[in-house]
Amino acid sequence: MQRLSRLERLAPLAAALLLAACATRPETPARLGLRLAPATLGATISVQQQLTVERAGSTNDLLAALEVDPRRVSLVGLALGMRVLSLEFDGLEVTEWRHPMLPSQVRAADVLEDLQLTLWPVEQIARALPPGWEVEDQGLRRTLRRDGEVVATITYSGLPRWQGTAVLDNQRYHYRLTVVSASE
Repeated sequence: MQRLSRLERLAPLAAALLLAACATRPETPARLGLRLAPATLGATISVQQQLTVERAGSTNDLLAALEVDPRRVSLVGLALGMRVLSLEFDGLEVTEWRHPMLPSQVRAADVLEDLQLTLWPVEQIARALPPGWEVEDQGLRRTLRRDGEVVATITYSGLPRWQGTAVLDNQRYHYRLTVVSASE
């Protein structure tokens, strides 16, 4: 019983470390705030993902189940077999559930933004960007810029973008997110 109790305490900590790597810190600029309607993906997908975040010399992993259909985006994150985060997005509102020990800096909106920057068609992202921002695809590489400065690059192992491996290097927030997806 004592061992299970320790495992239960470690699960939220592991998830917190992983997801905090993607969180906005007070001294960094605000996130883009991308919120594209689920239907603009142009596909219905259901994938299992292994997420690995590298930041400041540490690496953290999280398992995730992602489903997107024309009406909603749904993501559930697991650490050590326990649900630590879930989010639903209907195109208007982000609803999240989080483990009580998950730090407040871990925001579902930031997770959704990275997800959409990685998977959605470049044309849909470009239409939603505020002035000064631009995005372009060159083969299996996507680049996001603000006022000409590279904010993030994403490289893909192949198409469609939600299969195989995608690596998001976020220069603005200094982290690397590797997503390995497999269709269900």
